[in-house]
Amino acid sequence: MSDRIAVCLETTTKRTFARAVDWPGWARGGRTEEAALVALAATGSRYAAVAAEVGEPFVAAAYEVVERTPGGASTDFGVPSVITAFDRRPVDAAEAGRLVQFVQAAWAIFDRVAAAAPPELRTGPRGGGRDRDKMVRHVDEADHAYAQVLGIKVPAPDRAIPPTVAAMRAAMLEALSRPSDGSPIAGRKWPPRYAASRIAWHALDHAWEIEDRTDSR
Repeated sequence: MSDRIAVCLETTTKRTFARAVDWPGWARGGRTEEAALVALAATGSRYAAVAAEVGEPFVAAAYEVVERTPGGASTDFGVPSVITAFDRRPVDAAEAGRLVQFVQAAWAIFDRVAAAAPPELRTGPRGGGRDRDKMVRHVDEADHAYAQVLGIKVPAPDRAIPPTVAAMRAAMLEALSRPSDGSPIAGRKWPPRYAASRIAWHALDHAWEIEDRTDSR
């Protein structure tokens, strides 16, 4: 990969997301384009751990905005939700395998962080935020919803029954592993590059939130 990070921006009057289009799961938001890019850069060292999990060299030396698109209500809510022209690029077998590896890495990091965290997490500045078990359940429920967007029908995951989580993830990874001309998976909504980015982003976003809200005393 090039040292230059290609970034797409999705913007509303309230919020911007900066998303590294070739690094699945690396996206951060801010009130302005500049703030979003600063937030993205600030998590470069954290994202390096994801690349290391995959075994891929990672150097965030410079950022290049390659596409700007209007955001929407989901952007304002805090979700990088715009499918860009870069997301619609074809995916060959090698790139599909790479997408799978990054999603696996994001899940692995989330699981490790959650397992090491205390049940009760430090509250946010306004006193809110889910505790650990609710966070884990939220991520699993979101993944189940994402699986449906990929045309996958599996039972709802239950951490008390580990095979349900494993089966859901395996089905999602199988869908992502197929070469594609860039069309939405299963003819639905998300092309493979966006799907991998969205799934990995959600797991990493909450892994980093758990880390930030874990009392280190």
